[in-house]
Amino acid sequence: MSSNASRTPSIATRLVLLFTISAVLLLCSGLGLVYAIVIRHAYEEDNEVLADKALALRADLQTAGDPQTLPEEPKIRRAGERVGYFVRVIDARGATAAETPGMGELLPTGLFAAASETPTSYRTAGRLFALMSVRQDAGGQAYTMQVAQERSMDEQFTRRFGYILAAVIGVGVLASAGIAVTVTRRGLQPLAEMTRSLQRVGATRLHERVPPAGWPSELQPLVVAFDGMLDRLEDSFTRLSQFSADLAHELRTPIANLRGEAEVALRRPRTPEEYREVVESSVAECERLSGIIDNLLFLARVEAADKTVECTTFNGCAAVQKIADYYATVAEERNIEIKCAGQGEVHADPALFGRAVSNLVENALRHTADGGSIEVGIAQRDERAEVSVRDNGCGIPAEHLPRIFDRFYRVDSSRSSRGTGLGLALVKSIADLHNGAAHVESEVERGTTVTLTFPNGNDT
Repeated sequence: MSSNASRTPSIATRLVLLFTISAVLLLCSGLGLVYAIVIRHAYEEDNEVLADKALALRADLQTAGDPQTLPEEPKIRRAGERVGYFVRVIDARGATAAETPGMGELLPTGLFAAASETPTSYRTAGRLFALMSVRQDAGGQAYTMQVAQERSMDEQFTRRFGYILAAVIGVGVLASAGIAVTVTRRGLQPLAEMTRSLQRVGATRLHERVPPAGWPSELQPLVVAFDGMLDRLEDSFTRLSQFSADLAHELRTPIANLRGEAEVALRRPRTPEEYREVVESSVAECERLSGIIDNLLFLARVEAADKTVECTTFNGCAAVQKIADYYATVAEERNIEIKCAGQGEVHADPALFGRAVSNLVENALRHTADGGSIEVGIAQRDERAEVSVRDNGCGIPAEHLPRIFDRFYRVDSSRSSRGTGLGLALVKSIADLHNGAAHVESEVERGTTVTLTFPNGNDT
């Protein structure tokens, strides 16, 4: 894992490479265009000059009528003088009437066979020439004029100009890389500062936050998101710590009871009836432990279910009536009346729905005095089903309502109740699993109402 991470280019490296590559492309494109324009202009200008030279010679030949009297007659050249143009005049019989000195050895007549009034290039002895051939009548005869322009200097200029532009590109690349490194380091400096700020946050310092003010606008959403993550982590750590403490307390009590009763029973011989009482008490405590473990396992499975449940649409009235019938015997023993009211269809997992409503009814029975009443109602409201369990028991003080669905939270701080404090937490988890909600209303000495909401199939 670490080797793969080390081979991954950093953001700074990527930015420097992208900036440098972009600068190289821009330099090459711009200077390449300049190079092409300059060179093309130079050659077009040379071609125009060569064409003007040929036209001037044609006019001179037509005026003089004799090639020997042309201004470009070779005899006016001095020895060793550089010749920019070579001119040869050929008569109708193919004989050379006049030519620039040295042209015969350098540029034979046959080279101009393919030449025309459009210049063509020819290289010989390391020198570059542009060749042109034109026809002209003079003194009643037809002449062919062969004109050559040496362009070796132009070729050298082209080469030197190319070297200069290549050097400019090389310097530009180095400068671009240097600028990119400097700009990238300065641009990423806020990330380094943010890293140092975030490194201070640890498991014991989750309360610290990174203030969004003062950061670049691009990093402010990241700071806000990170602070939100810290809020969730701090809440999760707090809940986990509280859950661990509550779990230890809940498990310690029955285990301590088991151990205490066993130690008392072993201090002296007991009668079979006394041993039986100890065993029955131990079985009750084991059942309590088993109930706590079963509920915790169920809550863990619900949280790991990733919102995937097998929901079906069923008759809600029949489902709650079945649950009421199940608890009817216990209710009759305490003279408590369980009533069912309302009609509606519920879209949910039948088993989970039954467990949630059963927990609510069982919780209502636990907190309703003898002779009281419990009403289980169902209603269809705005494409959702609402199931409510109402009792006329002792009620819940208002300060306890915000935490009534927390695990192991019980209104009775002495923990003398036989409940585990997981029933309402389990109900809330089932409602959340169905994308529903759980709500509680209560008044002291007047009773409590817990309402579950289950969206229809389109909403889930």
